[in-house]
Amino acid sequence: MIKQIAALAALVPAMLSPTVGVASAHSAPRATSAAVTLTYDASGAGKWADAINQAVQNWNTAVHNVHLEPASTGASADYVYKATSGWPQTTLGPIFPGGGGEVQLGQQAVDQGYDTTRIVAHETGHILGLPDDYSGPCSELMSGHGPGPSCTNAKPNTAEAAQVDKNYAGGGPAVRSHRHQVVIDIWSGRVPAGSH
Repeated sequence: MIKQIAALAALVPAMLSPTVGVASAHSAPRATSAAVTLTYDASGAGKWADAINQAVQNWNTAVHNVHLEPASTGASADYVYKATSGWPQTTLGPIFPGGGGEVQLGQQAVDQGYDTTRIVAHETGHILGLPDDYSGPCSELMSGHGPGPSCTNAKPNTAEAAQVDKNYAGGGPAVRSHRHQVVIDIWSGRVPAGSH
């Protein structure tokens, strides 16, 4: 009788697994191990400090497999935020600890009327491995300048958060060898040839 109970106990999880594991297409995968911690240095970001704090909070609230926090020293940061006079540009990740990413927060986008927190959150999305989608709606953070300066949404939608969680699931060993490139975001509606 004990063997029959043990056999039945072993079958119950197998019978339930097709329904227990079902998730919606936009739900973010939960961390199965410790989240990847990425540290940043904002010492060169000047007046962008409040926008950085809010953008980081927005990302940390939305995702589970990666956590952003200030570095104890600038030299130990996985990526940096810098205030610049040009257009925003960023290292396209996903960046991992020791990755050396950079976010240049361009004043020209602010001069065009774009929201500073949206700019920072969008550029941080690149650090986390998300590409641009300028044709997307305002509710899509990676639509960047596409919806125009009236769009101030600075939060990733569920699909964007799910992709970031996928990028960092299990520590993201499959993407650690990703070759990094720089994405230049022209927030004026002008897109240089060859950009996307």
